[in-house]
Amino acid sequence: MKEVVRVELGARAYDIVIAPGILADAGREIGRPKSGRPQLVVTDETVAAAHLERLASALDRPLDPVIFPAGEATKTWRSLESLVERILSAGVERGDAVIAFGGGVIGDLTGFAAAVARRGCEFVQIPTTLLAQVDSSVGGKTAINAAAGKNLVGAFHQPSRVLIDPELLDTLGPRDMRAGYAEVVKYGLLGDAAFFAWCEANAAALLAGDRAAQVHAIAHSCRMKAAIVAEDERETSGRRALLNLGHTFGHAFEAETGFSDRLLHGEAVAMGMVMAFAFSAERGICSAQDAARAQAHLAASGLPVSPAGFGFTVEALVHHMQQDKKAAGGTTPFVLARSIGDAYLDKTIALADVEAFLAPRL
Repeated sequence: MKEVVRVELGARAYDIVIAPGILADAGREIGRPKSGRPQLVVTDETVAAAHLERLASALDRPLDPVIFPAGEATKTWRSLESLVERILSAGVERGDAVIAFGGGVIGDLTGFAAAVARRGCEFVQIPTTLLAQVDSSVGGKTAINAAAGKNLVGAFHQPSRVLIDPELLDTLGPRDMRAGYAEVVKYGLLGDAAFFAWCEANAAALLAGDRAAQVHAIAHSCRMKAAIVAEDERETSGRRALLNLGHTFGHAFEAETGFSDRLLHGEAVAMGMVMAFAFSAERGICSAQDAARAQAHLAASGLPVSPAGFGFTVEALVHHMQQDKKAAGGTTPFVLARSIGDAYLDKTIALADVEAFLAPRL
């Protein structure tokens, strides 16, 4: 049960290798640092406790681990500075690969540090959460958070390789699995109605640990993202922006909860996708039936689907949307939907209309 997905980016192309047990082959897959120095591995406290010993055994070389606290609060200027200084003091050369071993927070932070240290070092992604395996580890978006919002400071920096081991998901709690699953569903909603139907039929098995279902979902998600990234790496044509379905709403929800465990990223995206479909239906762009179907599946999967009860205000949410990094010319683009499997980017939405839409839903 092994899948290899190629991200076609010319000289910067790389493979995503998806296979249960691939962590045991990490040494062969990654190779040794060209400098001969210990392998720099960036991880968090939770992943280190659960898996770092296994990675060390697989690499069969001295490790130089950098361990951060788990959680979104780690994606800060201070963490970035400390990691860049550690990369430099460890003597990592540009051709050496720094390993990002964790979820999206570790991948984003490590990738950004690798992008700026020595004007660009290689890094390898070994994502340990479902969300990171199907989304953040692929495509080269790296970032930290700022006071103004999520992922507003960053760089495009592609990994040299991505190793995805579904066995690492066995230590995730149900809530984290569900949050990651929201990003799986996203691919069906934005561009593949048949895959959304597969999700409706197989979500329970995937979340319960069915390995075949997990491999299929991860590989399909990675293929869809790889194709979009190859076509629009830096989000210039608008094609890659489709991957932000639910994120303009979702990032505002996250910001209002302080990027805390009160609302995980995938949970915010689930709510955001429901809002995007409901907004599309209200404007007559997609059918009410499709909007209801999307909401029903996410709710049945145990994900939050309504912003009511969080104490959000319309004014605060719209303020965060105005800070969106994709805002241009005084407008904030939204990914909306014509139907399940047919999303598109709309740059004409007035925030006053968004306010009127959100007010009765809070």
